[in-house]
Amino acid sequence: MYLQTVALRDVRCFALHGYYPEEQLTGTEFLVSAEVTFEHTGETEDLGRTVNYEVLNTIILEEMANTQKMLETVVRKMLDRIIALYPFIKTAEAAVKKMHPPMPGEINHSFVSLSYTAPLTTL
Repeated sequence: MYLQTVALRDVRCFALHGYYPEEQLTGTEFLVSAEVTFEHTGETEDLGRTVNYEVLNTIILEEMANTQKMLETVVRKMLDRIIALYPFIKTAEAAVKKMHPPMPGEINHSFVSLSYTAPLTTL
């Protein structure tokens, strides 16, 4: 069996996510990634037999526009939507980097990631 990967890396978004009210007022820059794997069917020219990364991008942009206190909520909502649209996927991961989070020190980014693995099916 061949496993295919479709991914977007470091989609740049400005959003208002943050636990503290100030963060939801001022916003910050985020980098978002999403990756899925699934069984490669051999058909390479049929968009209906793959995961469309334009759809992944739409999900990322829509969920980043929906302000949440916790990045954990954002990545879970992304994964839930991806899994619902593409039930054939074997694994999925969504990750959000919050650039220069507002705390002491020179921090490049904070990072939250969530992974999904499809349950094994029995014959």
